[in-house]
Formats: sequence, structure tokens, C-alpha cells
Amino acid sequence: MKVVNIHFKFQDGQPDQTHVAVEGESVLDVALNNGVQLQHNCGGVCGCSTCHVYVQRGEDSLPEISDKEEDFIDRAINPRINSRLACQCVVQAATDELEVLIPTQNFLGH
Repeated sequence: MKVVNIHFKFQDGQPDQTHVAVEGESVLDVALNNGVQLQHNCGGVCGCSTCHVYVQRGEDSLPEISDKEEDFIDRAINPRINSRLACQCVVQAATDELEVLIPTQNFLGH
């Protein structure tokens, strides 16, 4: 099974972290399994926008964005062209590196 390094960067100034993911794991799962604080009010089922992240590098390792995910990203704070929901970013290992910026997590969510 192929592995991918996920580099977590934080908009609030926390030190960067790097963790290993295997194919089939979501960015949210990897974050939570390694103590990275990332809100997920719906439990990671694409039912809210609280696990919103910016994929800065390695988007080829992820599935295409779905219409449902796009709808929730529209509700996120400061969405950008590289916005994704971490629960929907399931690693497919097309590349060895993935870089994710986690926005400041000081909101209750949508």
C-alpha cells in the first residue's frame, strides 16, 4: 500500500507537522489520529463546512471535488479555489506529498 506524506501548515502560527497517510485515509482522519486540531461538527460525513482546509500542493492525490462538497465549501469562511473539506480528501497516492493549510479554527461552524 502506497503512503503519502501530509504536511500540515497552520494559519494561526502553530508549528508545521508532517504525518504519513495510506491510500484510503482522509486528511481529516490523519489529522485527528495525530493530534492535529481540526473541527468536524458533522463527524466527517460531508454535512458541514467546519473541516475546511486549503490544499496547497499535491491535489493529484485527492479525488475530484463533488457537487455536495462544493455546496458546503460555499458556506465556509474565506473559501478559495484550492478549498476542500478534509473529510472528503481521501488519499489516492498519485503523488508522494500533500500540503494542507488549516485555517484558524475559532468559529462554531456552519
